[in-house]
Amino acid sequence: MSDDKVEMTVVERATLEFVAQHRNTYLSSGGREGHILDYRHLGGHRFTTTLLLETRGRKSGERRVTPLIYGDTGGEVVIVASKGGADVHPAWYHNVRAADAVTIQIGGQAFRCGWREPAGDERAAIWRFMADLYPPYRDYQAATDREIPILCFQPGEELPPLEA
Repeated sequence: MSDDKVEMTVVERATLEFVAQHRNTYLSSGGREGHILDYRHLGGHRFTTTLLLETRGRKSGERRVTPLIYGDTGGEVVIVASKGGADVHPAWYHNVRAADAVTIQIGGQAFRCGWREPAGDERAAIWRFMADLYPPYRDYQAATDREIPILCFQPGEELPPLEA
């Protein structure tokens, strides 16, 4: 698997419009809308929390804002780089790894964050927590040979909400 190869999965292709609309609603409302979504139609739960992740393209330098499901464990914000079970990591994951810090927005609050990837028993425990939070993650892991990465963010400086 090449770290630079980024392909679109069937899941991503099917949800492009939904994701763009979700991101735009979240941004334009200042986080008042879009933080909580009903994902039952995808095998998730009615009350699913989402954040916005702002990164810079590691090659292009362009700003990217991606809505993602998150959990909160041990005082850290956790996201899963599932890419719908693709055999490659999502582009945003590579962008986070190339950065010392990124910005996340949860509801109407944005934060500059450091990040880390848990390993071993800690990773396994966080994976179980996140798979309970969004059960389709189990199917995504079963669909690929790669270990789906988990990222933990440590919120730091509070920032103004992200803009469209």
